[in-house]
Amino acid sequence: MLRQVHDALLAAFGPQGWWPADGPFEVAVGAVLTQNTAWRNVERAISDLREAELLSPRAMIDAPHGALAAAIRPSGYFNVKARRLKALCRHWLDLGGADGLAACDTDDLRRGLLTVTGVGPETADDIVLYAFDRPVFVIDAYTRRILSRLGIIDGDEGYDDLRGRIESRLGSDTALFNEYHALLVRLGKDICRPAPRCGECPLENICPVGRGAA
Repeated sequence: MLRQVHDALLAAFGPQGWWPADGPFEVAVGAVLTQNTAWRNVERAISDLREAELLSPRAMIDAPHGALAAAIRPSGYFNVKARRLKALCRHWLDLGGADGLAACDTDDLRRGLLTVTGVGPETADDIVLYAFDRPVFVIDAYTRRILSRLGIIDGDEGYDDLRGRIESRLGSDTALFNEYHALLVRLGKDICRPAPRCGECPLENICPVGRGAA
């Protein structure tokens, strides 16, 4: 059923073109900035970082906290995220930049990111998948909501357990995981909301919630 869901969403929405960024470091920055905010706010913050000439690991580390926080203000929680970005940049440079991280195997890459302050499993997997093209499936609130409504999961599984179960069913496919996550975000953001718009949903016919609402 997981493949059926993907195919239906792709037919309805088309390719999503994720992750919109200029290189691995910008993906990583976006993954931190998107915590608890909408993507449009992240785009504004990244634009402001670029204008302030702060969109590099060394520039972020060297910048005064206030200057970095001011540049990312549109993303919200800017003081917290400024500290998280500096921690990520130190890790980034300690491992030799994008090339050094790319040389790590997937498990080591992920474990290393999880040692960075403020980088949890979802943020780490965003970076691993979208910055370094590794086959990890990102689990977020949209994924849990949609797949539990479809009856595919319970919804309260642990992060790594759920990620492993989905990966085992879909196989190791970076391109599929990339597109699938983006499609689930599109559906969850626009249609499968906490109060779902089932009449607009391309999965209505295979979803118990959608059939019940008809």
